[in-house]
Amino acid sequence: MTTDAEQKLASRDLTLDLARVAAVLLVVVVHLLFVGVGRAADGSLVIERTVEAQPWFAAATWVGDIMPLFFVVGGFAAMAGWQSLERRTPAGTPVGASAFVRTRLARLARPALPLFIFLTVALFAAWALGVDAALVDTVAIGIGSPLWFLAAYVLAQALAPVMIGLHRRRPVATMLALTLAVVAVDAVRLLSGIELLGLPNVVLVWVAVQQLGFFMHDGWFRSHPPWMLALIIVVGFGALLVLVPWAGYSWSMLSNQYPPTLPMLVLGLAQAAALTLLHRPLSALMRTKAARGLVWFAGSRLMTIYLWHLPVIMLLVGVQLLLPMPLPEPATGAWWLTRIPMLLLVLGVVWLLSLALVRYEQGPAHLVGPRHPGLPVTVVAVLLFAAGPFLIMVLGLDTLLAALSVAGTTAAIWLIRGRRAKLVAP
Repeated sequence: MTTDAEQKLASRDLTLDLARVAAVLLVVVVHLLFVGVGRAADGSLVIERTVEAQPWFAAATWVGDIMPLFFVVGGFAAMAGWQSLERRTPAGTPVGASAFVRTRLARLARPALPLFIFLTVALFAAWALGVDAALVDTVAIGIGSPLWFLAAYVLAQALAPVMIGLHRRRPVATMLALTLAVVAVDAVRLLSGIELLGLPNVVLVWVAVQQLGFFMHDGWFRSHPPWMLALIIVVGFGALLVLVPWAGYSWSMLSNQYPPTLPMLVLGLAQAAALTLLHRPLSALMRTKAARGLVWFAGSRLMTIYLWHLPVIMLLVGVQLLLPMPLPEPATGAWWLTRIPMLLLVLGVVWLLSLALVRYEQGPAHLVGPRHPGLPVTVVAVLLFAAGPFLIMVLGLDTLLAALSVAGTTAAIWLIRGRRAKLVAP
């Protein structure tokens, strides 16, 4: 017997769910390879970003950085959700953008709140116990590094109703305007050398990549033969080979995420074409029970995996340092071999956490009540939630910003809550 969730999953294009799950699991793997903590031959503590020091790392990011694909899939899902909302809206009644945005905001804010509370308590406790400040900063900045996604994704999704309207009226012109805006921001940042001037692209780049998901939903990519999709991929990577050295972008695509740059948009186009090109074999894979089960299981707690995997990695490393056990020096053969059991251990601990936290990923019942805040209040809620992760992205995680994120997220959830109508006796 299948559950309602499994039946609902079966009615979707499971290749998109597979792409989303694969993207998050790859993030877990990459972050595990970044955390190089061990003992040198003389017994001293070694802390390094191991995988980043490898000579092949920059080249690997051209294939391994699939975060743009996450926003492409998010755009596809946004268009599908908006059309579903249109179908449910009575004829002659404006489609409620507020309801659309509230749902997207809740899916991010609710799972994020327990993490922000944990980080606030943990960082305050480390300060109160007198833990070395430099070590705490190093760990905190590492844990906070993936939180940029919360700000970027919620802003892109909140803008989806407007961008869907523009896409329907002028799809090519809208895409071209966004691309030119991205180029302009990149030019100002690169010519001035001031990184902060690239921050507008946190919205512009990811909204542009999200637009590719609209094209995918419209069938634009499917309408092209396989050779054309392959050509898009080849031309995309060829353009990057020219663009990166000419404009002075980093050869590491991960570096081009902070702040996001034009290469992320080019990479998103290539990845959208690749996902479409692989649709048939991936669809065959998703017809197997094992693959569907994995996608359903991981997909139902995907935000928990994304948000909690780095704190879990850091905690497990801390436990290892406290135990009287040998730790291999990072980048040695023994260290690379330990990454496999370490990955399984991290996923196991995150699964245990998800038993308590997965309920935060489920839509709250009060959001479907008959009385809801309007669009202006919803916009304020989005900005309150995005403020904390955005500042963490710019300044790095610390106790104050963790507490600010708790306050902003709590306020956002409170603002978008639905109020049930009072029952009136007949």
